[in-house]
Amino acid sequence: MDSTLTWQDFEKVEMRIGTIISAEVFKEARNPAYKIVIDFGALGKRKTSAQITKLYSCEEIIGQQVVAVVNFPAKQIANFMSECLVLGGLGEDKEVILLQPERKVENGTKIA
Repeated sequence: MDSTLTWQDFEKVEMRIGTIISAEVFKEARNPAYKIVIDFGALGKRKTSAQITKLYSCEEIIGQQVVAVVNFPAKQIANFMSECLVLGGLGEDKEVILLQPERKVENGTKIA
């Protein structure tokens, strides 16, 4: 690690659980990715781009719950505005392994 966060820094990161409600191949992306819409309950639905194509198909991720950072500013990726950041672990071959709750929880649940 190259820097240490303060507790106040960590508290600024708003991580929530949401359910993927749609996914499609992001044809315009430079690296293989999906365009995903996630339902965060009372926080609403947010779009994101995720480079998770090595381990997941669009069909299998629909309905899955994921952990995402929801308080980043929107970021343009090709012709798409990403509104949150899905979190995952990085495998040996740089494949992304989604972070997911062990049990189903209410959409919008805050990570503490």
